[in-house]
Amino acid sequence: MNILSIQSWVAYGHVGNAAAMFPMQRLGHEVFAVNTVQFSNHTGYGAWKGSVFTGEAVREVVTGIEERGALPRCDGVLSGYMGDAGIGEAILEAVAKVKAVRPDALYCCDPVIGDVDRGVFVRPGIPEFMKARAAASADIITPNHFELELLAGREAKALADMPAVLDAVHALGPKVIVVTSLLTADMPAGVIDLVASSPQGRFRVRTPLLPLSINGAGDAISALFFVHYLETRDAGEALSRAASSIYGLLKRTAEAGSREILLVAAQDEFVTPTRRFEAERL
Repeated sequence: MNILSIQSWVAYGHVGNAAAMFPMQRLGHEVFAVNTVQFSNHTGYGAWKGSVFTGEAVREVVTGIEERGALPRCDGVLSGYMGDAGIGEAILEAVAKVKAVRPDALYCCDPVIGDVDRGVFVRPGIPEFMKARAAASADIITPNHFELELLAGREAKALADMPAVLDAVHALGPKVIVVTSLLTADMPAGVIDLVASSPQGRFRVRTPLLPLSINGAGDAISALFFVHYLETRDAGEALSRAASSIYGLLKRTAEAGSREILLVAAQDEFVTPTRRFEAERL
């Protein structure tokens, strides 16, 4: 498959396109990568160098790809960190261009807004854009727990809260929701859930909770789920494959004590995960 991936880029480490592109390529898919920023490293370090690109810069690159005749071969569009709302508008224009020539193509939006440890860390206007514009255009949306609650406008403190919260996000537009990390007060200690809600039903994959806090894992999960879903059109199977691969990747990273995910060293986990986690229907 061919994926147009519009996300941030870092020279050192793995977040954004630097976390999403290689797993998709390792699984045999072609990626047309368009970068929304070029930073030295991710902002979790507290200091970085580089620039945020403009919406016009993103449009220009997408137009160049279009002029090569590549958009009719594009099976899906994946977006992540947007930088500002102007970049978001350029991304939605790219999605519209792809769907005009490939009506069966899907758009997967990773609504990068914040997380439970840091709160909102994007520029003003981005949370509102994600809720009002990006979610309405997306076929698939992949929030973490914090982003899920923000988009839904309600809390998911217990597993019993999830149906109403998921319904609220579905009402924004996306047919498929993947919650890339879920920790509620009534879950057993030492585990973390990934949840998929789709027209086929709702599914959960539960894995051990590893002792690390790392950037880029959500970007990799979104990419892995997206290509597996495009391939299978089965939300439960795609969630199982993505969760199994990301667990193997993060386990290797935790064992090494690495500050960055070991995307290259653990690349076999994308193709043949060491441990398979099955999805259970909720």
